[in-house]
Amino acid sequence: MSRKSNTEQRRKEIVFALLSVMAEHGYEKATILAIARQAGLAPGLIHYHFKSKGEILLYLVKLLADLSRTRYEVMAAAASTPQDKLLAYINARLAKGEGALPEAVSAWVVIGAEAVRQPEVRAVFQEAIAAELELIQALLTACLHQQKRRIDRVAELAAGLLAFMEGAFQLASAAGDIMPQGYAAVTASAFIENSMAAQASV
Repeated sequence: MSRKSNTEQRRKEIVFALLSVMAEHGYEKATILAIARQAGLAPGLIHYHFKSKGEILLYLVKLLADLSRTRYEVMAAAASTPQDKLLAYINARLAKGEGALPEAVSAWVVIGAEAVRQPEVRAVFQEAIAAELELIQALLTACLHQQKRRIDRVAELAAGLLAFMEGAFQLASAAGDIMPQGYAAVTASAFIENSMAAQASV
């Protein structure tokens, strides 16, 4: 039991090392040697826990998705209305503060680029995106039901919100210094509130 736990902890350390190197230098320059140096491990130990850099990347996609979902669940724990839960989701994805992981934003953008190039990465990336869409649709559906509005366009609204967030990640990574501070969560909230208000009443 202890050995399994130690192995899992070491794997997470390696994955977070990839995250750090990749966020700063990109995936191509995130060599096994650079990952090992960041993790404070011998390169041989990296290969002991993972067959390849690609396998570490696949683990990272799932880990980031899990961390994002966990942050949402923590922030939504005190939410009492559908609107509060939706706001908690938006803040969990876009707001700074406790539980935020700035390096993860840059790493996620790099992962999106690798998903275009690598079928294996694309598969796990699409799985993570599908899970996000499902959650957003559920949150929006609950809000629209409470507001007694039609839900026939909920899929499009969910896709629009997710696209906004992914675009905000791209801008934060590539042009963060020139974007207004704290704009993303506020703008996403206003966008989706206005979009829901535009839906016809039941």
